[in-house]
Amino acid sequence: MNDVTDIGNLEPDDDAVVIGQYAEEAYLSYAISVVKGRALPSVEDGQKPVQRRILYAMKEMNLVAGAKPVKSARVVGNVLGMYHPHGDSSAYEAAVRLAQDFTLRYPLIDGQGNFGSRDGDGAAAMRYTEMRLSPIADLLLSEIDRGTVDFQNNYDGAFQEPTLLPARLPMMLLNGASGIAVGMATEMVPHNMREVANAVLHVMSNPKTTTEELMAHIPGPDWPGGSQLITKTADIHEMYDTGRGSLRLRARWVVESMARGQWRVIINELPHGVSVETIQNEILAISNPKAKKDKKTIDQDQLLLKQSALSMIDTVKSEGQKDVRLIIEPKTSRVNADEMMAFLLLHTSLEVSCSVNMVMIGTDGRPAQKNMITVLKEWITFRLDVVRRRCQFDLDKINKRIHILEGRMIAFLHIDEVIKVIRNSDEPKQDLIAAFDLTEIQAEDILEIRLRQLARLEGIKIEKELEKLREEAEGLNAILGSNTKLKNLTAREIKQDAEKYGDERRTLIEPVERAQAAKSFVVDEPVTILLSKNGWIRARQGHNVERDAISWKAGDNELAVIETRTVRPIIILDSNGRCYAFDASSVPGGKGDGIPVSSIIELQNGASITAALSGDEADKYLFISSNSYGFIAPLKGLIARPKAGKAFMKVDEGAKVLEPIKLDDSAYLAVTSSENKLLAFAIDEVNEYPNGGRGVKIMDIPKGATLTSVALSDGESATVLVKNKEKTIKGDLFLKALGKRSRKGVALVASRAKPKKQKGLF
Repeated sequence: MNDVTDIGNLEPDDDAVVIGQYAEEAYLSYAISVVKGRALPSVEDGQKPVQRRILYAMKEMNLVAGAKPVKSARVVGNVLGMYHPHGDSSAYEAAVRLAQDFTLRYPLIDGQGNFGSRDGDGAAAMRYTEMRLSPIADLLLSEIDRGTVDFQNNYDGAFQEPTLLPARLPMMLLNGASGIAVGMATEMVPHNMREVANAVLHVMSNPKTTTEELMAHIPGPDWPGGSQLITKTADIHEMYDTGRGSLRLRARWVVESMARGQWRVIINELPHGVSVETIQNEILAISNPKAKKDKKTIDQDQLLLKQSALSMIDTVKSEGQKDVRLIIEPKTSRVNADEMMAFLLLHTSLEVSCSVNMVMIGTDGRPAQKNMITVLKEWITFRLDVVRRRCQFDLDKINKRIHILEGRMIAFLHIDEVIKVIRNSDEPKQDLIAAFDLTEIQAEDILEIRLRQLARLEGIKIEKELEKLREEAEGLNAILGSNTKLKNLTAREIKQDAEKYGDERRTLIEPVERAQAAKSFVVDEPVTILLSKNGWIRARQGHNVERDAISWKAGDNELAVIETRTVRPIIILDSNGRCYAFDASSVPGGKGDGIPVSSIIELQNGASITAALSGDEADKYLFISSNSYGFIAPLKGLIARPKAGKAFMKVDEGAKVLEPIKLDDSAYLAVTSSENKLLAFAIDEVNEYPNGGRGVKIMDIPKGATLTSVALSDGESATVLVKNKEKTIKGDLFLKALGKRSRKGVALVASRAKPKKQKGLF
């Protein structure tokens, strides 16, 4: 027990570190390593480090387009051994992605063998596949040996690897990218090469261009699998303007007519990342659903979807091998093709969202989210620097050759003297330098050439080569000395590359409304919804149901009988002002007592049902609580798909929700209070709250009083409750009650102290 050390008395240790500071620095170092060394691509060449190393290693192995492909395992081995000391599976997966034409818009590797499929099949093992660079990879690698980019030591200092690839086109935009780093992620979408090249040329000549002007050249992304981009132009504009957004993709199909009036749908393009197998499994899950977790049977929504699917779809099969060809055959030829496809768009991945997050490593070496114009400008800056460095490299090489040839020309013109100096000298190199004013490089070259290279014909060749080289050097000097000429050269090369490697757009850009709720997939017919006070609900076909013939459970009675149509929603309003919605078609029919409404909605906080409504979504209703607050709202504002509904009316404590009133052409409103007072006013004085709320004050009533009735009026009379009996108020009394909203109104029943004023009221 006496061995316990007092921490406060410990001697300071030179090697001790503060654990919090150490953890912070270690995590920061890890985060930077992941962001810059693994997950995020660079704006200059659009590649992540592993992709850059794979492409460079294949270039060094001379696996260029047209060369004989080699085993993928050999490529992966070279990459791991020389540049990328990580797992072989990660390197091979990165190489496979570079070879998949359904993943990249412009694949950089030409793969031989099984490199996976759009149906989710994985690639064969690296020992079975072969690879080489594709022709388009030349856009990234052709200038790498011409001093265009910097090199750095590899992980052990034994080799050199490029920090960037000298991309001749903005590969970041052409192929896109996807990656998750620490605290940030990127999701870049691919684009068409010719469109991007035109946009680059436009920005080069118009540095102050706007996103709207840019979209004249790049109307939107272009995915390798085609499909249809249905996002509005304004949303695409915002995505390009901010570097972040969401796009909506839809499959493309044709309706093929067959014999005897039959038809079928052939889907030939799917959204990016969606496979034929995925669509087949989703349709199977709809038509043969399984009970949800902890449930013994399928719920009402699943049953409705199943019935809809089975009533429309008969067969789903795939006839495509490499290309997409998914065939969907209807149950009968009477099925509407548009309705069937709208149903599938809503409930399967035939229509999906694609997020865009343009995060990348910029030219300053920092990760950031960039908009389209910034991406293009940074790439243009990089490209101009690459072309400048390439021109300087070529100029240095030419000047070196000119220097050598000038020495040879001197030797050619003084061949006898040169031979004599060499023959009689112990140090011919120094004597040549002294005799002919040569440099060491020229003297060394003269000593190493063969005499035949100083023949008369060789002299002519030297003169021609010198003339040509001096002309090239003059041109390069002009380019290096003029930013305009440098830009013109760069622009000309961009245009040539786009013409050589570019192709037509694959993705159709045609904005349309996204698939909506499945109302149109139900037969539109009249139906009557019966709702009891105890919460039992059922449906009867048609309208004009005889109420006297309706039977209810013992101890139960009618709450609402609603004549509507199967394609319309049913709205439930509870005593707390909360609203719930479900489709009229989901209410079961039959002669029984129906089902508890609690199986369709979940009433919250012990509330009870106050009212049930149905109609067109544009129908407007007046909502009032007993404490004299109300507002107008369209039925659309009450539609809440979750079973728990949503808060709609803000009801004060102690107040009750009154029966909503459907508005018509009536221009006035009449309300009565528990004090038997009447107030009439123009209905346009009541504010419209589309999403609900507390509302405005309807009538000025004292504390403890309540509203007893609300009625529409033509401005001359109104039928209201007076002492719980319906009375029609008209004439002078109604005119006296006509005023402004939130007034006290006029008395309908005089007090006993003034009995004379009761005469002639009704």
